[in-house]
Amino acid sequence: MKTAEKNPVAGQCPALLPPSSPGRVPSSKILSTHLEKPAVVYVRQSSPRQVLENRESTARQYAFADHAVALGWPRDRVLIIDEDLGKSGRTAEGRSGFHRLVTEVTLGHVGLVLGLEMSRLARSSRDWHNLFEMCALCDSLLADEDGVYDPNDPNDRLLLGLKGIMSEMELHIMRNRLERGRDNKAKRGELFHAVPMGYVILPTGEVDLDPDEQARGVIHLAFDKFDELGSIYGLFHWMIRHDIKLPVRARTGAKKGQLEWRRPSIVSLAQMLRHPIYAGAYAYGRRPTDRKGTFSPSNRYRPWVPMEQWKVLLKDHLPAYISWDQYLKNRERVKHNRNGPGSAGVPRSGAALLPGVLACGNCGRHMQASYHANGMAQYACNRQYVEGTEPRCYGLAAKAIDDLVAQQVLRALEPAAVALSLKACADVERERQRLEKHWRQRQQRAHYEVELAERRYQAVDPGNRLVAGTLEKRWEEALSQERQLQEEYDRFVRETPVQLTDEERARIEALASDIPALWDAPGTTNADRKHMMRCLVKRVVVQVRCDSEFVDVTIHWAGGYESQHEIVRPVATYAQLRDFEPLMNRVVELREAGYTAPEIAKALNAEGFYPPKRSGAFTTPVVHQLLKRRGLIGNERSHGELLGQHEWRLTDLARELKMSHLKLRDWANRGWVHSRKTPVQGYWILWADKDEVRRLGKLLAESRRGMNAYASELRTPKKRSAAK
Repeated sequence: MKTAEKNPVAGQCPALLPPSSPGRVPSSKILSTHLEKPAVVYVRQSSPRQVLENRESTARQYAFADHAVALGWPRDRVLIIDEDLGKSGRTAEGRSGFHRLVTEVTLGHVGLVLGLEMSRLARSSRDWHNLFEMCALCDSLLADEDGVYDPNDPNDRLLLGLKGIMSEMELHIMRNRLERGRDNKAKRGELFHAVPMGYVILPTGEVDLDPDEQARGVIHLAFDKFDELGSIYGLFHWMIRHDIKLPVRARTGAKKGQLEWRRPSIVSLAQMLRHPIYAGAYAYGRRPTDRKGTFSPSNRYRPWVPMEQWKVLLKDHLPAYISWDQYLKNRERVKHNRNGPGSAGVPRSGAALLPGVLACGNCGRHMQASYHANGMAQYACNRQYVEGTEPRCYGLAAKAIDDLVAQQVLRALEPAAVALSLKACADVERERQRLEKHWRQRQQRAHYEVELAERRYQAVDPGNRLVAGTLEKRWEEALSQERQLQEEYDRFVRETPVQLTDEERARIEALASDIPALWDAPGTTNADRKHMMRCLVKRVVVQVRCDSEFVDVTIHWAGGYESQHEIVRPVATYAQLRDFEPLMNRVVELREAGYTAPEIAKALNAEGFYPPKRSGAFTTPVVHQLLKRRGLIGNERSHGELLGQHEWRLTDLARELKMSHLKLRDWANRGWVHSRKTPVQGYWILWADKDEVRRLGKLLAESRRGMNAYASELRTPKKRSAAK
């Protein structure tokens, strides 16, 4: 805020005073209470361009300080607020001068507010009504070229309200006129604010391909490589690995229009693949108009709208790098690379082969892969977690289904092995030739920069050492960059020569002709295997049942063919086996025939039965569990019904005699004590009544280390009347 005396425009341009001010009697609405408070002149222009070009309007606004003096205010009581020069009146956001004016009025420090027009104060009815309501409450007057207004007077309030509405409508009319002109130009395909890399805007306003051959070559190379790799991340890492930079022309600044080479980024590559101009199409309205973005600068993100909602789409209107069909194919590929419902996603490095391709036959959802601590993969349907329903979809271990699909894919590739080997060699040579061409173009550009720096240095006056020293330094930098580029090129030629050697060609042909060896080669990653598989397989549907280890598999091949298969998966329990009842019937039959547990296990393995996990074979402990399931045995270690009268477990009798159970078992083997083994688990059961316990005690008393001669009556067990 400043006084009128400090305003050079107001002091030097008396001829620009409003015509109503000279010799005019001050308004009767101006009272002494108003004259006691300062008058404020508000100055605003809508844009910096108007500040520079519309100087007449700016001068007229500053001249309102003299109008305030004519209305009766002393010159030193006239203040000017011009902080909002170059700011739009569409909203009060960001206008510090307007906020300052409202604050002064609210504090009762202002007697008169002057503006060239009401539109200078505000273009929004909300801001305008807020201002003159504050003026009414604080008894401040308003004035423009047409007169002085009292906000408390009904007629003046009506007039001020109409002027605010007209000011706002004037803004909308101007905006609509400009927007219709813009849309009409867009319908003709001639509206260009900027063009992406690989294109330039000619002085005539037309759009053409970049005149730089290397720039066009990099764009072609990026599209061809994406068609080969199939993912933005794969393209990005390939370009970084080969040190390929993108051609960008500066849009603003001192280097506007100059070609610069910048490191590629995921965002820049995604925008290149999404933009329809590369297919020769002019498009307008690919992003929606967000009115809230005007009032919320922190939220500038605007999503892309579907193609059918674009305002303008003119195909074959501009020079193209790719065809329209290729553009649509790239869009669809990027869409399917996203991890989400209905998308296969990009093949990753996990061991599971079918994520994004495997679907549940029950609900149709994609099955998700998870990994155990030992690295084994598992497929599961997450329908019950997503929908909160009872589990009706079941998973399976990845190995069985992955092995089946891999086997079918390798079998399908066998007839094409020769053609694949020839195409592999051609692809490798074509890629090396492209990289060789790119390196030559980089060398040519570096050599030109050296020659340009040399010519500039030679053209300067030798006596002007300040300039000559700088140009000499730039010449040396260009020479250094050329040498470094030559060293990198030599390294590239050594590592990847343009022409394949006979040994490399033979190795490629051998691998391509032996598809299984290529599939299992150490250099073939899991992502490579998934890429190979997805070239042939579009979808795999599995029907998993909770009561069977057999799984129905349907492979949907590229081209529409379907093949049906069946695999056997590991299950958690015996009850999930389809042949569980035949298995149990066979176990009962063998047990009733007098087979022991080891013999039953051996028979089951020989007859082709298998446990639920399908890892290993039947063992004695497994047979014990099956016998317990049928109630043929209890737990022989803990159930007392296995012991007859006067029978002891080996450890219990040893504890009673206070001797080693190993020694007691040796006596049983020698026949010095009546004994038997349980039929299934083989536990020792000894018979000893009171007399036998006393005999065994005497035998233990005479036992000495190294002594083998015992009395015969002590070594002979008592006869049992009824052995059990």
